[in-house]
Amino acid sequence: MSKPEESKPKSSSQGGLMMWHGMTISGLLKLLSRGPNLHWSHLFRFLTLFPIVIYNSIMRGVESIFYGSRIKNTELVKPPIFILGHWRSGTTLIHNLMTSDPQFTCPTLYQTLFPHHFLLTETVAKKLTSALVPKTRPMDNMAVSWDVPQEDELALCVLCQISPYLNLAFPQKLDLFREHLDIEALPTDEQKRWKDALLYLLRKITVRNPKQVILKSPSHTYRVKTMLKLFPDAKFVYIYRNPFDVIKSACHLRKKMIDNNTMGKSIYPDIQNDVLINYKTAITQYEADKQLIPEGNLHEIKYEELEVNPLEEMEKLYASLQLENIQDMRSAVEPQVEKLKNYKKNKFEPDPCWEKEVYQRCQEIYDLYSYPPPQIVLDDQTEKSPAEVPQK
Repeated sequence: MSKPEESKPKSSSQGGLMMWHGMTISGLLKLLSRGPNLHWSHLFRFLTLFPIVIYNSIMRGVESIFYGSRIKNTELVKPPIFILGHWRSGTTLIHNLMTSDPQFTCPTLYQTLFPHHFLLTETVAKKLTSALVPKTRPMDNMAVSWDVPQEDELALCVLCQISPYLNLAFPQKLDLFREHLDIEALPTDEQKRWKDALLYLLRKITVRNPKQVILKSPSHTYRVKTMLKLFPDAKFVYIYRNPFDVIKSACHLRKKMIDNNTMGKSIYPDIQNDVLINYKTAITQYEADKQLIPEGNLHEIKYEELEVNPLEEMEKLYASLQLENIQDMRSAVEPQVEKLKNYKKNKFEPDPCWEKEVYQRCQEIYDLYSYPPPQIVLDDQTEKSPAEVPQK
């Protein structure tokens, strides 16, 4: 299979939807008490919050009446499978492929944006509001609908506001992103709120579709230790990619997420440096914690190999994790191969100086994952090497 085509960096809107539209009245008041960025240019976004959070609060109460005891008493079918990897490493691709296998389930866009009441409202609301959902994501050309697999991190942010995505309302507060990555470092009461929110979400997903759940959130790459405490028998899939490709794409992602979710002016303070720091932290944390994962419960995959041979790499993954029904997986993935081949990835303008800096600051990661130095570094090494003296 050939590599997908590339196109200019995607830049579009996610419509009128913001992640804050999923909150209840108490959640919104808590968010506003923190003093998020506000600006008159996003007055419409801000005003639309109030009727929707009132609706969310009412529907949450009604859902609790009909589903409350069922949610509380629901047990997971099996421990979850976690897909790990820094943002823009290919986590969405592997998530989409795995969840196309009918033996699994996962949170969808509707369920993660409206986690308070999706059991009650999903069937009708999706039909009535499908026109509000853009056809593709704002940062790339991945298709979007209410039913696409989505990060559980979105739901966790809406449910308990203990999430790096809270930073999107306060883009100037870079430490707000970092402090919610490591759950083990949080105060005990916040740890409990976060864990309760995750278990609540998993139970609701299981009520909706009683199958093994696959969760994909890049933020969980920092949380292997926490996930193992909650689910000692969980399985993990880790995907990695060329460091510079990840970082330049993650910078683009951060900007688009701020643009589409801020209620103030879009500001991008020191994004390149912040993304690079968070990337190095993710890799360091994962490499240290993966030793805790029981043998046979972790599979690592290289993005560049997955995009060229998706079916072959999926077969390796299933064999490694001893997942059942491999023929069902083949039947689900094979029809997608041609479409994946024609997918247009973002193409960024060359930036040799930034690429060189990324390599210098992340050389150990290039070496760890066997990626060659960028061309500018090789050219510099050639220029610095002593010229050969011709033999007389």
